[in-house]
Amino acid sequence: MKITYDEFLNIARDPNVSEQELLKYCDVVEHTGAFDIHFRVKPDMVEMTGVDEEFESALQIGNWASRIRRYWRFKEALKDHPDRPMLISEGDSWFQFPILIDDVVDHLSAHYNIYSLGAAGDTAQNMVFGANRARRREYLSGLKSYKDQVSGFLFSAAGNDIIGEDPDTGVAALYSILKDFNGDIQDVAGHIDRPAFDEKLRFLKEAYGRVLSDIRGIDELRNMPVFVHGYDYVFPYKWEGDTRSPLHAAKDEWLGEPLSERNIPSVLGRKIISKMLDELYEMLQGLAARDDNVIVVDCRGAMANLSDWIDEIHGTSAGFAKVAGRFKTAIDRALVAQGALT
Repeated sequence: MKITYDEFLNIARDPNVSEQELLKYCDVVEHTGAFDIHFRVKPDMVEMTGVDEEFESALQIGNWASRIRRYWRFKEALKDHPDRPMLISEGDSWFQFPILIDDVVDHLSAHYNIYSLGAAGDTAQNMVFGANRARRREYLSGLKSYKDQVSGFLFSAAGNDIIGEDPDTGVAALYSILKDFNGDIQDVAGHIDRPAFDEKLRFLKEAYGRVLSDIRGIDELRNMPVFVHGYDYVFPYKWEGDTRSPLHAAKDEWLGEPLSERNIPSVLGRKIISKMLDELYEMLQGLAARDDNVIVVDCRGAMANLSDWIDEIHGTSAGFAKVAGRFKTAIDRALVAQGALT
């Protein structure tokens, strides 16, 4: 029996309805442009008027549904678990992967009350300096609103700036960083366009520095722990024994296609990207060296098996659980040290 579109929207907004129940009424739409998973309402399940269809096209259910459901879950958690530490998260699809899998914040929400501001496909550029005023520095508004309650801030940015895709064009970021294969399978550094990558790191350092200066400019948050990370070592498509077939993206969406265009074998490609991530970690550790309350959560090797990844740059639910475990260890250690957790 069909339900009305209004009934569907009520289901989408209801945090007590499971993602699997919601997916009964939707098909996954492979995204175009910036990575934001979209879902199309099934016409055989939901009765829609012409006005409903126009609204549905504009709404593009994905980040919207996940954000609002998380918000109401957060509000319920504040009432049901008032003794839990409260955290605020801002970030990309590692912290907000709409509906299809349990991401890092989903797993951590079993232990902390998390006000989630993340959005799949978001970039450090957009979060900190973006043209969209509603999203630019949204973390700052959230932190100010809960400055007397928040115990820590989780920040996940840089992935889409380095190994994701340009939010305006949808072109993989790697295109501008890789050099054509020079025939030497051992030459990792020689396949990185050094000026292009250095410019990426310079910008990211500036963006992270702005976030930290924003936070430390609030008296109540001068010593609040800030948790950052530099992702994990990826497996570009097509890896040996690769059976990944994501519903939401092409198999070679972010890594395999640009590597193929540059004629770089995937084994070498993984080493090149791993080096980039190592340098991202070095940049973050440099920031932490100047602020004792910046904690770099090292996620490298957390998802060590191909089966831990749902696509080229995102973990499965089980894979992200391993990453969340590293975050929980770091969070608990920091909160105990500050007396926010016993």
